[in-house]
Amino acid sequence: MSDDEHAKRGVDLERPNAARVYDYLIGGKLNYAVDRAFADRILEVLPSARHMALVNRAWLRRAVRFAADRGVRQFLDIGSGMPTVGHVHEVVQAIDPASKVVYVDNEPIAVTHSEIVLEDNENAAMVQADAEYPDEVLAHPTTRAMLDFGDPVMVIMAAFVHFIPDERDPAGLIAKYADVLAPGSYLALSSATWDGQGEESRRSVALYEQSGTPLTLRSSDELRALADGFEILPPGVVFTPEWRPDEPLEDPPERSGGLALVGRK
Repeated sequence: MSDDEHAKRGVDLERPNAARVYDYLIGGKLNYAVDRAFADRILEVLPSARHMALVNRAWLRRAVRFAADRGVRQFLDIGSGMPTVGHVHEVVQAIDPASKVVYVDNEPIAVTHSEIVLEDNENAAMVQADAEYPDEVLAHPTTRAMLDFGDPVMVIMAAFVHFIPDERDPAGLIAKYADVLAPGSYLALSSATWDGQGEESRRSVALYEQSGTPLTLRSSDELRALADGFEILPPGVVFTPEWRPDEPLEDPPERSGGLALVGRK
């Protein structure tokens, strides 16, 4: 893609993009030199960053499988990022091919490639929107066509709210999505945390400050407060690998650098 084409699509190649950095960390190929250079700087100060991204991705797959196993057939993935192997639609449609998935992101490369991946999938779609404006997301024609909010929906916010500082009211943001959900719906929420972390995390947060995409790390109590109105299901707010693991843990859970929960409305 030429520089002019990048500009037309709104792709900023002057600074790293959080979605593309995450894609690089989990082994994806939808990233650019500026993203890889930034991720490599993060890895220098926080060698476990790739592990953190991978275990968060694994938690996401477990969380959506949990909901699908309990009969949920509609999923709204907020800040979905790049289309990677084991994305939400692959997990839930393996359980029921009729499961509906709507991805939401405003990163042009994520949107373009998601549209390509989903081209032949009538039960999954991409919405290009700023997820911080729930009214626009929920009123989008694709969202309205794909999802019936009279039935349960799982809203997914995986590694999303730590990009929303307190002054932008993440609790209010989540509440607006929650307001439209039917009883029996779920919230899957994960975030980077200070809990159990050391100086390496502080240095990585400082790098994100320089990138133009600052992080707001939150404690277990703060993450629990964001899920107000949901019944937080066992095992509660835990490090991502501790949430209903498929296998015994090999690494200290705090090495994940992230907390996760699933709540039921």
